[in-house]
Amino acid sequence: MSNVSEIYEKLNAHYGDLQWWPAKSPYEMIVGAVLTQNTAWSNVEKALANFGENLTPRFVLDASPSELANVIRPAGFFNQKATYLKSVTEWFARYNFDVAAPRALEILRPELLAVKGVGKETADSILLYAFGLPTFVIDAYTMRICARHPIDAGKGYDAVKAHFEANLPRDVQLYNNYHAAIVYTCKDFCRKRNPLCEKCPLGDTCRRQTHE
Repeated sequence: MSNVSEIYEKLNAHYGDLQWWPAKSPYEMIVGAVLTQNTAWSNVEKALANFGENLTPRFVLDASPSELANVIRPAGFFNQKATYLKSVTEWFARYNFDVAAPRALEILRPELLAVKGVGKETADSILLYAFGLPTFVIDAYTMRICARHPIDAGKGYDAVKAHFEANLPRDVQLYNNYHAAIVYTCKDFCRKRNPLCEKCPLGDTCRRQTHE
């Protein structure tokens, strides 16, 4: 059994099914994936709440850049992210805002990566959570887990993503719950500073010698 499988078993035993990602629609997931760039999820929640009943592609497309920026202000980098939201919404409009239409396309990830403001983590979050495609999301929390535990996944986004996907079944629900469990673990225990190693479900495999 690979280390990534062993670690998932421990996290799954501790957290169970986390029902991640918190959103009411695929489009809300897309918006959240953009807004969460370089900010805490609590700030994204405030920005999403500001939309009220207007969290729709039509509102984002029709709103002026300044109007949209004001709505998403709590998420930070609001002028930049307003541009990104318009770009990704314009891309989604090519498929009539229907997640079923582009799901079978092998070029879907390259298409997303060509959209202004959509990097690898954002693209993979959209593909996994909004489109239900088996692509593993790598974020700062995943990198932290790899650095502190016996996961020799290599360096950089692509290498770590490839390592997880090569050592796990190709399964959307597993990828979904694994990523969620990593996020929760890093927030609850494996913190950047002052980690709670003695209480962490992965405490017995942590290879850190000193706290940061």
